[in-house]
Amino acid sequence: MSQVPETGLLLQALRGVMDPEVGMNIVDLGLVYRLERTETGVEIDLTMTSPACPMGESIAEEAEQAVRACLPPSAQVTLALVWSPPWSPERMSDEARRHFGW
Repeated sequence: MSQVPETGLLLQALRGVMDPEVGMNIVDLGLVYRLERTETGVEIDLTMTSPACPMGESIAEEAEQAVRACLPPSAQVTLALVWSPPWSPERMSDEARRHFGW
């Protein structure tokens, strides 16, 4: 686990992943439900604003690639798309709320 960067660095990498439909990164949108360092790598639980999101798989792949870029080649990345609890705007950061004028 010592080769896996701190969670803050991984979250920073995930801030580079945008939801193209709304023009905001997935961290500030509140789509990252869990990011956990493990003995062998990283586990991520990610959601979408809606289960019908047409970009869900693409966003998940980009998120996995962003985290992998921060890790040693031997590290494992386990990413799961989860739907519980359902996403709501309350999960958004203050920055995202300002972005949308809320």
